[in-house]
Amino acid sequence: ITCPGVQLKDKQELYLSVFVLGQYHKTECVPAVFPLFFQERLLFEKEFANIVDPGDLVKLLEFDTAVLELIQLVPPVGKVLATYEENTRDFLFPDPKLTHGLRGLQREVLMKRSPSFTGIAPKLRFSTTCVISDSLLILGRSRIQ
Repeated sequence: ITCPGVQLKDKQELYLSVFVLGQYHKTECVPAVFPLFFQERLLFEKEFANIVDPGDLVKLLEFDTAVLELIQLVPPVGKVLATYEENTRDFLFPDPKLTHGLRGLQREVLMKRSPSFTGIAPKLRFSTTCVISDSLLILGRSRIQ
């Protein structure tokens, strides 16, 4: 996360909170000095038992929202400095016009500043990789691929 020219008033550490597919993960904490480097892989797994057609999965993902929050450990509960929200379909499957990096698609998006955050909006650089696999469902005596 970059934010040129911005120095944080509070010196407590920060982390990135990620909510995707109904699951929450957070990164390790980093010092409160831009640029912030979160060199982590967060794994989200979801099983869609009643989805057979990939088009139905796409529609389902369009109605789900991925939320990322930059949070500083300011007592008592932490302070949200910036957020990024996007429907899960576009979050996982971005437009093909983006440039390729060494580890897949590198994306850069501007986060939305919270009212308490002074300075320009932080820029978040990240990549996503998605794997979709079929599974064999056993319902009674019948098997469905």
